[in-house]
Amino acid sequence: MDNNWWKESVVYQIYPRSFNDSNGDGIGDIRGIIEKVDYLKELGIDVVWLSPVYQSPNDDNGYDISDYKAIMDEFGTMEDWEELLEELHQRKMKLIMDLVVNHSSDEHEWFREARKSKDNPYRDYYIWRPGKDGKEPNNWKSSFSGSAWEFDEKTGEYYLHLFSKKQPDLNWENPTLRKEVYDMMKWWLNKGIDGFRMDVINFISKVPGLPDGEVKQGETYASGSKFFRDGPRIHEFLQEMNQEVLDSYDVMTVGEMPGVGVEEAKKYTDPARNELNMVFQFEHMDLDSGPNGKWDLKPLELTDLKENITKWQTGLNGVGWNSLYLNNHDQPRIVSRFGNDTEYRVESAKMLGTFLHMLQGTPYIYQGEEIGMTNIKFDSIEEYRDIETLNMYKEKVEENGEDPAKVMESIYAKGRDNARTPFQWNSQEHGGFTTGEPWMKVNPNYRTINAEQAVSDEHSIYHYYRELIRLRKEHPVIVYGDYQLILPNDDKIYAYMRNYKEEKLLVTANFSEEEVDFHLPEDISFTANEAIIGNYEGFEAGSYTGFTLKPYEVQVYKGV
Repeated sequence: MDNNWWKESVVYQIYPRSFNDSNGDGIGDIRGIIEKVDYLKELGIDVVWLSPVYQSPNDDNGYDISDYKAIMDEFGTMEDWEELLEELHQRKMKLIMDLVVNHSSDEHEWFREARKSKDNPYRDYYIWRPGKDGKEPNNWKSSFSGSAWEFDEKTGEYYLHLFSKKQPDLNWENPTLRKEVYDMMKWWLNKGIDGFRMDVINFISKVPGLPDGEVKQGETYASGSKFFRDGPRIHEFLQEMNQEVLDSYDVMTVGEMPGVGVEEAKKYTDPARNELNMVFQFEHMDLDSGPNGKWDLKPLELTDLKENITKWQTGLNGVGWNSLYLNNHDQPRIVSRFGNDTEYRVESAKMLGTFLHMLQGTPYIYQGEEIGMTNIKFDSIEEYRDIETLNMYKEKVEENGEDPAKVMESIYAKGRDNARTPFQWNSQEHGGFTTGEPWMKVNPNYRTINAEQAVSDEHSIYHYYRELIRLRKEHPVIVYGDYQLILPNDDKIYAYMRNYKEEKLLVTANFSEEEVDFHLPEDISFTANEAIIGNYEGFEAGSYTGFTLKPYEVQVYKGV
């Protein structure tokens, strides 16, 4: 296995709108990030992934881009951005930017031109179709509810939008459009950035003819995903992107790929194929969803998590590379989701962090994860800001008459705004995020859960995360070791080994609120010589063949 800087790095995702507001307008900004680069350096971060800061009307919080080469006014100026890059590079940290090229904003100059007439030169930058029998061109559903097609009065045709109607899909079949994208990527790389996180990149190739999907009983529209997910030309497009752009730079690339499976991910991440370094997959994020999808809640079964993580750990080992995450801007807070955010908040947050950081792959920390920020329960739907959440509520409650209380329970558990409440810096008003009125309410628990408190307490989640990051730089087995599951059928303990050259690592994590006994299976050979990390006081190398784990306790031993 090749050694690469991006394999050995720890990435920190910043959602700029909610990170730190420098000018009191209630919206996080680039100067606010500059104020906190030392906080990130102290934590031990190697790479910052910046969620979109481009010019945007903000229909989907910046993922609807109207100018790929300009900074959103609310976030600051290009000079601010250049200063941020310089501040990070001075501290030996790298910066990766979001690349959002499955779609643009409908306010992008390309789309403004495209909708003027059917023979406009920019028309073919997007996907247009005439209606069929007085209806949409096909029956695909948008990811944000309703039809994936929007009728345009001026030219009498529909355009495709897999997300919001203000996010028209770009037509990757058009080589001129692809060249525009590659030129834009080079423009940013020449400014000095260190790579890209690519938004829903496995959606860019659509099956020709855009066939109808299968409509589930009781639904109006069909998931068309099998006709645009991992589409027929996706590998060709990514290889072309490498040839035209990426191969000329030493950068990190990660593709967000909803619905991708292990076999396809091997192709995307196999270095011999020149596509991507790693992918974000979502299978483990769907394990607590019922048959009707994300909003259909069910408890996580630990055996399902083991089976899934093991499939990816062993499937990509020696071929590609995993990205490791439990939180991001689209997911609820992990301590509220798979841990216990009240009585065992600190213990379960540390356990989940350890479980993740000891796996093979590049770990991603989402802002606030390192201080154990929790989910939010707003009193009314009016306090939510996320378009996906608001559209779902409207569809279920206002259109289908479902029980609002039940729908709110789903939002409390899975809504994207759980991750988007402003960062809690201190116990002052609005958690020190802003001196103004925040764009979204701060979680009221900021008085006790905040960065200032965490930094001052040597036993905090923050200092524990610092230790996880430090250990990764010290022990190659954590980065490069292969993975072996232990006790696959245990429904409370997740235990695994990492093996690299002569070294072994034993990780034992209790995912329950009960004390449980761990016994190393007799067929596993392991002799511990060092206690690496644990989340309870007084943890030391003891009888590694059998011990009792307290609620949410994790222990990691190194040995041979």
